[in-house]
Amino acid sequence: MKKVFKVLLVIVGLLLLVVIAGLSYIKLALPNVGEPQEITINHSEKLVKQGEYLANNVMVCMDCHSERDWTKFSAPLVEGTLGKGGEVFDQNLGFPGVFISKNITPYALSSWTDEEIFHTITTGVSKNGDALFPVMPYSHYGKLDQKDVEAIIAYLRTLPSIEAENKKSVPDFPMNFIINTIPKKAELVTKPDASDRIAYGKYMVNAAACYDCHTKQEKGQFIGEDFAGGMEFRLHDGSVVRSLNITPHETGLGKWTEEQFVGLFKSYVDSGYVPSAVEKGSFQTVMPWVMYGGMKEEDLKAMYAYLMTLEPVDNTVIRFTSSME
Repeated sequence: MKKVFKVLLVIVGLLLLVVIAGLSYIKLALPNVGEPQEITINHSEKLVKQGEYLANNVMVCMDCHSERDWTKFSAPLVEGTLGKGGEVFDQNLGFPGVFISKNITPYALSSWTDEEIFHTITTGVSKNGDALFPVMPYSHYGKLDQKDVEAIIAYLRTLPSIEAENKKSVPDFPMNFIINTIPKKAELVTKPDASDRIAYGKYMVNAAACYDCHTKQEKGQFIGEDFAGGMEFRLHDGSVVRSLNITPHETGLGKWTEEQFVGLFKSYVDSGYVPSAVEKGSFQTVMPWVMYGGMKEEDLKAMYAYLMTLEPVDNTVIRFTSSME
């Protein structure tokens, strides 16, 4: 009996060593995405303008890296906070930890090289080697054209400097280990010509990271059909809003025309549009409509064309559950 106990003790000890070794590797050796590549950005006016468009209307970097007014529909940006960061994604909103968006104005980025910023955007690994939680969809940004990423960096350098010191993100266990396994090396592509509407639309859908919000997730894992919606977003008042099915099924975009699709986005930048006040428990959305509404019509049309090529998925989404129910 004593011999059996000793054998079991040895086995448990060995298993413990394997676990410790594995966790040590994940914590100390990962993420491993290589070193920042050497790049030269000309910071021309044309490049800055392209970066402004991408950061505010396509990739909507400013959506998370600014303050949003959640008392109004679609939570428009608070004036004077562009790029200051500080948006909190925590357990109350369904996240495995407390993740706080960074200040990306020159105040915080002045000590960063263009290469370091490029590396972080495209791999999810910070200047100091820390892995970023993928609420920032860097897996999509790592599949962009290099010039588009450079344009973003050129634009960030022009933002008004805001002196804001945001707290450091703190993932819960076991996410504090898992997070190091998420970043991957960038796989940059050449941007398709706009004349190839399907390929160009696919590129723009990737740049806007539509997949991440319109595919159901649980605990950071995609569990739903691609682009079929159902992703749950907890709001600050306890209500839950869910992303729509954007496949060409009749429960999604199947009955939508190109004109209706583009018109919906553009209705939020109409001169007469004013964000309405949202009472507690009333319908609200995390979709930054005003920002996406500024997208060029040809880009929206290309995105619609690509979405119409997706596999139709039958999935009726219950759009909203009020905290008052």
